[in-house]
Amino acid sequence: METRRESQFSYRNSIHGFTLIAILLLGSCKIMERPEMPAIAPMPEVFMNYTDSAGLAEISWREFFNDPHLLDLIETGLGNNLDLLSALERIEIARANYKVSKGLVYPNFDAIVRYRSGDIRPNLFNGTVNGDRNVINRVENNFVGFQSTWEIDVWGKMGDRRDAAFNRLLATEKGRQLIITNLVAEIALIYYDLLGFDIELETIEKNISFQEMALELIKIQKMAGRATELAVQQFSAQLLNTRSLEYEKRQDILEAENYLNYLLGRYPQPVERAASLMQIKLPFIAEIGIPSDMLFRRPDIQMAEYELRAAALNVEAARKEFLPSFSLTPYIGLNDRSIPAAFQFPGAVSVGLLGGITAPIFAQNQIRAGYQEAISSNKIAIFQYQETILRSYREVMDKLQRIQNLRSVYALRDEETAVLLNAVTSANELFRGGYASYLEVITAQSRVLEAELGMTDTRRQMFFTVVDLYRALGGGWQ
Repeated sequence: METRRESQFSYRNSIHGFTLIAILLLGSCKIMERPEMPAIAPMPEVFMNYTDSAGLAEISWREFFNDPHLLDLIETGLGNNLDLLSALERIEIARANYKVSKGLVYPNFDAIVRYRSGDIRPNLFNGTVNGDRNVINRVENNFVGFQSTWEIDVWGKMGDRRDAAFNRLLATEKGRQLIITNLVAEIALIYYDLLGFDIELETIEKNISFQEMALELIKIQKMAGRATELAVQQFSAQLLNTRSLEYEKRQDILEAENYLNYLLGRYPQPVERAASLMQIKLPFIAEIGIPSDMLFRRPDIQMAEYELRAAALNVEAARKEFLPSFSLTPYIGLNDRSIPAAFQFPGAVSVGLLGGITAPIFAQNQIRAGYQEAISSNKIAIFQYQETILRSYREVMDKLQRIQNLRSVYALRDEETAVLLNAVTSANELFRGGYASYLEVITAQSRVLEAELGMTDTRRQMFFTVVDLYRALGGGWQ
């Protein structure tokens, strides 16, 4: 009977008391209305004249690139790159946070041991039972047992927090895909850059040989009285300048190799690569156009979208902070004023259920500040999402037009180089016959060197642009 009376009293007293508090608190709560969010400008359906889907971003990087050396380097980078490994750990952090937020909607279950020494004072707020004695609050007694605390998610506040954490988890996964996309593209760009440096070094070395021959020829002509010392000095200066370019290009090759090894997560070492950039075909490129909705395959856009969803859920959760919270606290255990009496069965057995309702009265300013912060964070997420889409659209448009223009530039520079090579041959023959000056020979040699280096750079830029387009469309993480 003692246990039953204590349980009934705890339940009735708690419910009646909290009901009275709830009436007072509900009147003080002001539920905030949902904020108005800025509208997002609609995106064009197509990239201007590019109307058909080429499925470029859907191609795996193993199929997109056609160089086995590059494929091996990318495979190594995906396994060893430190930024990518860090991204994997950030996903684990987000997954742990999601598990924590997911567990908030479930009740806690704790083992409780309480010991009170000294005098025990009656709880005047609990009143009396049958008018016989003051009832002692169980918290002030010795208690050994179990207690569960469960905040009932009446308004869905904790569910919103859980869903927000889940969207952040998805965003971190898209962040990992974004790192993979950028890593694959960066490895390819440095690889093609390295091949371009190789061709430029080969071109410089070839021109050094031509200039050395020209210098020997002008020296012979000077000895024969057909050339001056000024001509010899001009040819010598040109040769020295070209030799300095050779050392600069060797440094470029060294730095490119070191940076590529850094991306692969290894110390500097020789990089195996193709024999020449001219012998490699351009990666697969769309010829018939690309629809604008392919942008949404980009990991950064998807990541911004998940962050936007999480921010909107946080606004809802912050808005619901103005509403009262309901909680249930069931408990069972051994409870009495003294330790020996607490282990007497069944009289010491205590079973109860406490119901609670709380609502903010003096924390209105704090909750309102948190709510305004959530609204501003949500607006920032909207602006960042829109900015990401605008930037992505611009990048794709730039690359599509650049590919077409570079093809025309490369064709013209190829013709220019062929003409200048013939000009060098003609200038040397005319110079030997006395029909051309040494300045004409020097000018022809300088221009052909510039043309060959420019043609190599244009071809390298073509590879760069195709890879950038692949990255801009969200390809490379599959």
